[in-house]
Amino acid sequence: MKRIKEWFGRHFRAYYLLVVSIIVITIIIQSVTQYSLEKQRKSAKVINIAGQQRLLAQQLFTEFYNCKYMDCNFGEVKVLVSKLIHRNQQLQEGNAALGIPTLEEADIAVNFNRLHPYIQWLNAKFSGLDNLDQLREADVKYRVTHFVGIMGEITNQFQQQAEEDLKSTRILELELAIFSLLILLFEIFFIVNPIINKIVEQKRRLGSLAWHHFHAFKSHMKNIMDLQFVLKIEKKTERRDEIMNFIAEELEELRSVSNNMSKAFEENRGTLTKAPSISAMFTKIPKKKTKVRKTPIRDGKVHFVES
Repeated sequence: MKRIKEWFGRHFRAYYLLVVSIIVITIIIQSVTQYSLEKQRKSAKVINIAGQQRLLAQQLFTEFYNCKYMDCNFGEVKVLVSKLIHRNQQLQEGNAALGIPTLEEADIAVNFNRLHPYIQWLNAKFSGLDNLDQLREADVKYRVTHFVGIMGEITNQFQQQAEEDLKSTRILELELAIFSLLILLFEIFFIVNPIINKIVEQKRRLGSLAWHHFHAFKSHMKNIMDLQFVLKIEKKTERRDEIMNFIAEELEELRSVSNNMSKAFEENRGTLTKAPSISAMFTKIPKKKTKVRKTPIRDGKVHFVES
């Protein structure tokens, strides 16, 4: 019984290890997936803002043209310049509220340094709206064109960075999936299958034991029923006592079968309800010391011979 308990304890620990490993792998994969999605969301927002910077610069040039040759909306010009400067700062320094990370890539920082003089010039020239008429269209167009060009390079760099991050995340997820599959296969072949095979073997053995002991039990019960029938029709006291001896022998055999059944099931299952054997019900039946053996029934009577 101790050996069986140890076996079940060891295999149940392996089963718990299987369940825990699946849970851990699932948590890791979900964490990587959520991290990847969050990173893609931030990258998309950065790319979107970088693309809007180009549009803002072109709108600023359009508003400058309107102010120079048509009706001027000074408020719109101030808003465009403010957005241009503020978003350029956000792209470099980051913004936690908007989910924009701080710029760490040196190549992109170099292009932002190239962009800095054009930002300063636009801020200086459009800060005083009274001097808009004095600005030359060619000068504004030159700065805006270079700003848009450099901002396009920065946008492409952000796009490439996002694609590389996505590629790295996909590789990591693929590696995790392969690793998870290997762990599951290992646990199936070396933990789950042995447990299942052992359970099936235990079931087969218990079924076989139950079948054999049932038929042995049934055989002795049939003999007792036959002897009980003969006992009812037998009139002689001497022969009735001998029939009782045969019944006692059959009960003793039943006791042995019952004990063997209990012992076998305890060895194979480890836990059995310890109920009294059926033969224990007949322990008070007296047994004579004379040993006899049965002979076949002839002429409707049972004949006995002392052994």
